[in-house]
Amino acid sequence: MDTAEKIKAFLDSLSEPKCAEMQVLHTHILQLFPKAKLWFLDGKDETGKVVTNPSIGYGQYTIHYKDGSTKEFYQIGISSNSTGISVYVMGLEDKKYLPETFGNRIGKASVTGYCIKFKTVKDIKLDILDEAMCYGIKHTDND
Repeated sequence: MDTAEKIKAFLDSLSEPKCAEMQVLHTHILQLFPKAKLWFLDGKDETGKVVTNPSIGYGQYTIHYKDGSTKEFYQIGISSNSTGISVYVMGLEDKKYLPETFGNRIGKASVTGYCIKFKTVKDIKLDILDEAMCYGIKHTDND
């Protein structure tokens, strides 16, 4: 099964209304970043134990660790959780930028240094979410 098929199977496995919400967001992000690499992480570690919620990722950047090692990862990620949806903007150096720039403008969402969490897409201003995601794509290492 390729990544797009895994994403479809994951979205189809969600109950309503979460399935529809995640599908709307996924389609929207694909339109915003049509050439972005797609990722699907099932939330399991190498032993098969569930350690996090499954996530869909978009784009690619290199994480540089202090020990000199690197890892390829997505720039933008979305995940369904028990209280709503999380959008991850990965790789930003300034952890105050998202909350200070978008926290008061995005609508009913909590905004941290890398995560924008909301109950439903209707609770947020999609154009402000777009602005935050575009900032994340522009300001991460695309090597």
